Amino acid sequence: MKLIISSSELLKGVMAVAKAIPAKSPLPILENFLFVLKDRTLEITASDSELTLRTLIEVESTIEEGRIAVPAKHMMDLLKELPDQPLTINTSSESSFVCSWASGESTLPYFPAEDYPEIAGTDETAVRIQFPAHSLTEGISSTIYATADDEIRPAMNGILFDIDTSSTTLVASDSHKLICYTTADVKASEKASFILHKKPAGILKAIIGKDVETVDITFDSKNAVFSFGQTVVICRLVVGKYPKYRDVIPQNNSNILRINRTQLLNTVRRVSVCSNKASNHIKFDLKNGNLMISAQDLGFSIAAHETIQCQYDGEELTIGFKSPFIIEILSNMNCGEIVMKFLDSKRAALIVPAEDEEDSEKICGIIMPIMIS
Repeated sequence: MKLIISSSELLKGVMAVAKAIPAKSPLPILENFLFVLKDRTLEITASDSELTLRTLIEVESTIEEGRIAVPAKHMMDLLKELPDQPLTINTSSESSFVCSWASGESTLPYFPAEDYPEIAGTDETAVRIQFPAHSLTEGISSTIYATADDEIRPAMNGILFDIDTSSTTLVASDSHKLICYTTADVKASEKASFILHKKPAGILKAIIGKDVETVDITFDSKNAVFSFGQTVVICRLVVGKYPKYRDVIPQNNSNILRINRTQLLNTVRRVSVCSNKASNHIKFDLKNGNLMISAQDLGFSIAAHETIQCQYDGEELTIGFKSPFIIEILSNMNCGEIVMKFLDSKRAALIVPAEDEEDSEKICGIIMPIMIS
């Protein structure tokens, strides 16, 4: 292999896929980038066997095509220290290659590309959809924080993509809270679904640039492939059946609270300072026109309460929550005002942005109450 490429473009390419390089792998070959040079295009692949990232870079000159696996850490460390200039990469022997620049060169080892494991994609049963990039990143951002760390139920450790004929809903839950994000921009001729683990979901959110308009998604029962621009993300899906989340979404909650999201968030943060550090319990006392939030820790003889003016329509109600869950949901909504809907003190409360309340509840959060004394 021999080529000439811009050092800054090569750095940009390796950094685009570096998130898939494992810190430590039972397969040492996976601690390398796979370089495949063909025509005037360099394909760079990184994988941890569960997640694969691949990108394409235009090279300035291809002198000799080839395929090699190069040490990821050494390659990145070298490129970070080089100013932007033409870089010549040449496999000078059967076990090493030379990176040459205007004033010097570096010799690094490489490994046979044949040792790199074959990356499985999707099969002939695969479903194909197009997802607007903005909706995909917004959907992941709106739900990923609600995923679980559950060894017994691995399906809860990912985001469910529930694709219907009229819309698609992204769902995440840790059993204490459930978040749904629905978009009418994505639909399919038949119902389909898959569960994307939170790690590749987080990487997708991070690497989809603002200039990307559409992400092509292909998935079967084992793998999903996300394609955009010059980048391809291949990931193994979570195997398992996701709970029937629609069954737990409250439909007829008659007690309705409308309140400024930031005001409620800041009040919960202040009051929860005095909650029991083991339970994080806080209490909502709802009456017509105001909401009192209180917390106490009898062990340390501390307590706090604060009353907020609000719009509340319903019966007087006292209900308890874990403050971190309320804070997480409110922090991950971008609206000015939220609506909370309650049935009673023992049933799940529904939280939606006020502006989306009539718009099919694009984003909704469900939080389970706690028993209060």
